[in-house]
Amino acid sequence: MNAFNIVRFRVKPGREEAFIEAHRRANASFKGFLRGSLVKTGERAYCMVGEWESFDSIAAARPQMIELLDTFRADLEDLGSGLGVTDPVSGEVVLNLKP
Repeated sequence: MNAFNIVRFRVKPGREEAFIEAHRRANASFKGFLRGSLVKTGERAYCMVGEWESFDSIAAARPQMIELLDTFRADLEDLGSGLGVTDPVSGEVVLNLKP
């Protein structure tokens, strides 16, 4: 069963291009990673959405994803409420919708 991870970010003022470029340069060769999209959701607000072969592949890639995050962590604002600079969620697909 495929799975997705979604990570919410807020970028510091003046750092959006560096943040986007860090994702453009990223080596996303995580085992089980199928595709990802960086989505702008508001002013300096973004979500990264990744599709994976399984939830286990997300869990196995977490150390690599943290290494990637460390390359642009300085570009991010703390989200508050004890979240830190990211708000990640992930889970298995329970329903696929088609047009």
